[in-house]
Amino acid sequence: MLKIYNTAKREIEKFKPAGELVKIYTCGPTVYNFQHIGNYASYIYWDLLIRVLKIDGYKVKRVLNFTDVGHLTSDADSGEDKLEKGAAREGKTVYEIAEFYGDDFMRNFRALELTEPDVIAHATDYIEDDMKAVDKMTEKGFTYETEDGIYFDTGKFEHYADFAKLDLAGLQAGARVGFSDEKRQASDFAVWKFIKPGEKHAMRWDYLGRPGYPGWHLECSTIIDKELGGPIDIHTGGIDHIPVHHTNEIAQTYAMTGRELAKYWLHCNFITIDGEKISKSLGNVYTLDDLAERGFSPMDFKMWVLSGHYQGTRNFTFESLVGAQARRLAWRNRIAECYQNKEATAASNDNSAFDKILEAVNDNLNSPEAFALIDNLNLSLDDWKKIDELFGLKLIKDSPDLSQKALGPITEREKARAKKNFDEADLIRDELISQGITIKDTPSGPIWQYLKN
Repeated sequence: MLKIYNTAKREIEKFKPAGELVKIYTCGPTVYNFQHIGNYASYIYWDLLIRVLKIDGYKVKRVLNFTDVGHLTSDADSGEDKLEKGAAREGKTVYEIAEFYGDDFMRNFRALELTEPDVIAHATDYIEDDMKAVDKMTEKGFTYETEDGIYFDTGKFEHYADFAKLDLAGLQAGARVGFSDEKRQASDFAVWKFIKPGEKHAMRWDYLGRPGYPGWHLECSTIIDKELGGPIDIHTGGIDHIPVHHTNEIAQTYAMTGRELAKYWLHCNFITIDGEKISKSLGNVYTLDDLAERGFSPMDFKMWVLSGHYQGTRNFTFESLVGAQARRLAWRNRIAECYQNKEATAASNDNSAFDKILEAVNDNLNSPEAFALIDNLNLSLDDWKKIDELFGLKLIKDSPDLSQKALGPITEREKARAKKNFDEADLIRDELISQGITIKDTPSGPIWQYLKN
């Protein structure tokens, strides 16, 4: 059974019994630009969550949102809408930008072998739900109107500071979310933004007799309420979501429904690159396509991500990625040996091997501990198949077919060697190398191995 820890006290939280439905919501991308490798790391961690829950016997319903409107360049409810920014940058419409970058995100999502969400929710498909949500919050006295929008009055929600342990008394104007003369508290946030006369904003909907659009935080509350109901079981996201986005989601949901938003929250930590924050100004923003140009596959990167814990600090370097690539290759070659020596592998296998690996992952998604076990345990082909199901690393892809493809030439090479026809044996070896296969001579006979992933 999955164990989820309280990150502050390290107390084990008891999860629901296996066999029941687990409702999960994941904060998705703002689809205005290419996602960098740090963005994808979180989805890799949450894919492991989905996979282990299913192996544990749970039913899972998961929703992932696409933010295609309302996410401004500042958490202060000011600045340009990111979709508008993308459209201006590329000379396209906001709808073309959302479609293009949404498709690119899913292309990489699938290349990483991530489990498809049950629902992909686009924010623009829930505008009427947003309006109804604002109506409910207003009816209950949680909002007030300013010149530029409808704001949530955080002073009306007494538990607003609890989730992120915010110091509201010491929160000065500009310290966290900016301030305006019309805001009652610095922590107040827009649930609906009005478009001022002459302001460029292609996505607009009439509400209260004025054109506008929803605040960024609102979409998650309305999507969760409509698609999953509440409270949901697990809400996932990054640690950067805690003080603003997730805190605001909790407040909105309570104001809308009178109930808590989620029973459990999982937040992954940041990834730095060469010890620096990922930033365009530093020139260290890498995409999966950038990694591919350097000879690394999406599976190599996924291997690197899962080599660390989702709550730990991670520093990406290309040297560490080379290590992850080599580790995955070593695992694939162990699988190749299993295919070629099934009887010996089965006879020496520890039947509890995979159970130990699964137990590690069930302990707060401890993938690095599970990887250490995989490195050291004697595993059968059946174990490897279960490992691939758990981590989605495409370890076994093509192995059976490649095994048969290599066995014929290996046999011919052995015949040539037996006749001392070493030139022919070398030609066969070289042909196998050109196919990405090498021959390892062992006391029990030759076996083939992969040269690269």
